[in-house]
Amino acid sequence: MKLVQHLLDSKGREIISIAADASVLDAIKMMAERAVGSLLVMQGDELLGIVTERDYARKVIVKGRSSESTEVGEIMTSEVCTATIQDTVNNCMTVMTERKIRHLPVVDEGKVIGMISIGDLVQAIISDQQEEIEHLEHYIIGQ
Repeated sequence: MKLVQHLLDSKGREIISIAADASVLDAIKMMAERAVGSLLVMQGDELLGIVTERDYARKVIVKGRSSESTEVGEIMTSEVCTATIQDTVNNCMTVMTERKIRHLPVVDEGKVIGMISIGDLVQAIISDQQEEIEHLEHYIIGQ
């Protein structure tokens, strides 16, 4: 069973963040430039929240707010669900599915050390299943 640590070891531990007082327009531009769907909202090493494309759509666009004058802190999700490096991929998948979220910051000893997405988890699960299929095929044919 793969752990979150294995995912971070293979994908990297880059943290893409923005300040709470930045404009939503700056956040959306950063997401587009970095090809990501969310940003951690940080003050130094402290995790304040997370802002996602979904937050933008629901809390800015639908409500007719200005992307330039609305601050990230006004639309971010402040109750952030996190993972640890010891969590399993399956556990994270369960949490993300139940809470209908697509991104989990990874925290170790109170510090954010990375981020995983639902896509990372799906890729890990598919990889595990491929390995299991190969083992079963070798077992069946006697190799």
